[in-house]
Amino acid sequence: MTVYAGQGDAHRSLALLWGRPDEPPTGRGGRTGRSGPKPGLSTDTIVSAGIAVADAEGMAALSMRAVGERLGRTAMALYTYVPGKAELLDLMHDRVLAELPARPAPSDHWRDAVTAWAEELSACYLRHPWVLQVSQARPVLGPAELAAMEHLLSALRPAGLAPERLRGAVAALWQYVRGMAATTADARGAAAATGVADEEWWHTRSARLAELAPDFAQRFPLLTALQSAGGGGAPEESGREAFRSGLAVLLDGIAASSATA
Repeated sequence: MTVYAGQGDAHRSLALLWGRPDEPPTGRGGRTGRSGPKPGLSTDTIVSAGIAVADAEGMAALSMRAVGERLGRTAMALYTYVPGKAELLDLMHDRVLAELPARPAPSDHWRDAVTAWAEELSACYLRHPWVLQVSQARPVLGPAELAAMEHLLSALRPAGLAPERLRGAVAALWQYVRGMAATTADARGAAAATGVADEEWWHTRSARLAELAPDFAQRFPLLTALQSAGGGGAPEESGREAFRSGLAVLLDGIAASSATA
């Protein structure tokens, strides 16, 4: 399920994202709230409830009605604060990214700073896996999303990359973290959805594959050699090792580009 951000009213969505709701609050189709806002309800409260719904039940369960029910209100009551689901999703996405540090921690080397950024972003994605279903084709353009980009650029600045290579490095790093987090989230989701743990799934199929392809090592010698080289272990730990080693390869490439800049 892919969801595109930025599908709501641009003026209202951006005003809410940047804390400048400079228009009279209206509901869907220009309707105003029936009797005004009730005490205890706010845009922040609605966004928090939306995140709670998506965290617990996934993106497919997100609706203004579901958020309203979580708050003990009707969906109509929410429109006084948020025009609709599209704008709510933008606010939720940016709120989640606001969990990331605003700037790199002090570090003696840019690699350490970039590694910390990557690990923090990955952890954020895995706390809120529904965010991975929000397409990157059209950014939300909220302050937290842009701050995360600024953070990465700040961490990379000491590498001294030329602008075109810097753009490539940023794109590669962001998509790498996102892709690896999506793989981990999918693995967790598969076990929960099917009731079959990864270890059991792999054990059953590996045993059957050995029966069907007894010459597997001869047909796929490089793959067999890699599998025999160690590492692995539990799926979660294997995923963390793959994340760290893949990130190191990317950082090696950035370092090489820096040296030739």
